[in-house]
Amino acid sequence: MRKVKRIGFMGLGKLGLPCSLAVEHFGGYSVLAYDPAPGVAEILESRVLPFQEENAQDLLEQTAIRLVSTVELVKKSDLIFIPIQTPHEPRYEGITRLPEERQGFDYTYLRDGISQLSYECARQKRSTILVIISTVLPGTVDKVIRPLLNSYTRLVYNPFFIAMGTCIEDFVHPEFILLGVDDPKTADEVEDFYRGFIDAPVERMSIASAEMTKVSYNTAITSKICIANTIMEMCHRIPGANCDDVTRAMQHATKRVVSPMYMGGGMGDGGGCHPRDNIALSALAQQLGLSYDWYEHLMKCREAQAEWLADMMMSYTLPKVILGITFKPETDLVTGSPALLIKNLLEEKGATVHTYDPDLPETTDKLPTGAAVFLIGCKKDEFVGWDFPAGSIVIDPHRFIPDQDGVQVIRIGE
Repeated sequence: MRKVKRIGFMGLGKLGLPCSLAVEHFGGYSVLAYDPAPGVAEILESRVLPFQEENAQDLLEQTAIRLVSTVELVKKSDLIFIPIQTPHEPRYEGITRLPEERQGFDYTYLRDGISQLSYECARQKRSTILVIISTVLPGTVDKVIRPLLNSYTRLVYNPFFIAMGTCIEDFVHPEFILLGVDDPKTADEVEDFYRGFIDAPVERMSIASAEMTKVSYNTAITSKICIANTIMEMCHRIPGANCDDVTRAMQHATKRVVSPMYMGGGMGDGGGCHPRDNIALSALAQQLGLSYDWYEHLMKCREAQAEWLADMMMSYTLPKVILGITFKPETDLVTGSPALLIKNLLEEKGATVHTYDPDLPETTDKLPTGAAVFLIGCKKDEFVGWDFPAGSIVIDPHRFIPDQDGVQVIRIGE
């Protein structure tokens, strides 16, 4: 018999909404939610998802999730997930050069949400499990969150390892479930919730260790991408070497290199988490006096690889065009986009840059009609059959654009 029966979500954004739909549909739980953002109520009423997320639209059309007040959320939930944003300044997003000064995340929204829930738990004298899934820097819960709690709040730090565009799939089929816990009995109840519909190993540890695990996971992905892109650049400069041959062979090394995911040359790391997490960890590394700031190293490597592609475009006097500016093919989000970093670097060098993305028609520039130098900024199927004007140069870091008469296709890493 389930110990946890009723689930609450405080926040139905691009993470909270897909995951709450998954909890309702695959877990069979009744889900209530609180979110003051005016657009959220409209999404639930219209049953129309305003962003790209695999399978979310189908589940949204069937959902019975209701928006309620914080009073009802606490009253009727045994466990409340808290996917509240921990934003960063735009200059720490990874689409511009790495600033000399560093800083962490803004916990204002998270702190306010925890305060509201803690107040209601105490007022109702109702013991409730609060599960924070927001990304925070190591030490944040102790410094920022724990002072807001009381005897009626039971805390678990349970960050999700998901990617925008595939949130539901990643949530339901995770590599592992991470629980940062104070109380083993509370952890048992959270684990019981997952055991009803998710089959994955559970790692329990201190909250500080869980905070470190989450951001280290993201940093490890950035590291793999930097390594793969370094291989790509070296192969591009060495006659006869092929990036895909090298990375394909390394993908078999699952004992030492870990997994084939992200082990392929292409564009730099992107999204709302990885670049900003590395910059925030660089700030923490400096505060802690680490012997070497590895996180700064990663961001400088990412930036240098982007500038190499920008300089390659600048070596041609043709108009500059970037095709695909979302940070990956499965989403319409541009947060942390490596293509936008290249665009900004090109503009810094004095170039006028045109962009086109089939998923972002409202942000697409009018493209030049004649020959141009094109960069494939995001690997989207539409570009395979693109009719490039004669005399154009196509720079393809993904190596998937076929040859075309009258066009020079430069497949980076071949």
